[in-house]
Amino acid sequence: MTGELRRRIGRRLGTCLGDPESGTVTAFVVVFMLALLVMAGLVADGGLALSAKVQAIDDAQAAARAGAQAIDVPLYRATGQITLDPSEASADAEAFLARAGRTGTVSVAGDQVTVTVTITQPTQILSLVGIEHFTETGTGTATAEQEP
Repeated sequence: MTGELRRRIGRRLGTCLGDPESGTVTAFVVVFMLALLVMAGLVADGGLALSAKVQAIDDAQAAARAGAQAIDVPLYRATGQITLDPSEASADAEAFLARAGRTGTVSVAGDQVTVTVTITQPTQILSLVGIEHFTETGTGTATAEQEP
């Protein structure tokens, strides 16, 4: 192809084929689109991670409340004191987690039940740049109390 023909085709297409800067707009567009993709991933996957965090907290609080209802009835009848049955409280909280399809840890100390739930949220868009998942943790504590 002759030089004059190349210039004519380049003018007609809006670029000059012999110009050393002819690919700079393409590189800018590629970088800009990659930045937009990452931003969209942060918005979409960040929203999913935030939702998983709220769900972990909700499930942990609900499981703790379920465990805090396991009072030691014979002791209550004998003394009027609200005290948890630790094994039953732990079992009730773990049963709640199992029904909710969650895993977590349960601890009973005195009249309090504390539950920690961990949720692994897979990413939808950020997996394209190597971020496969977010791990969100929520904790809830409930206390066995007698209503006044």
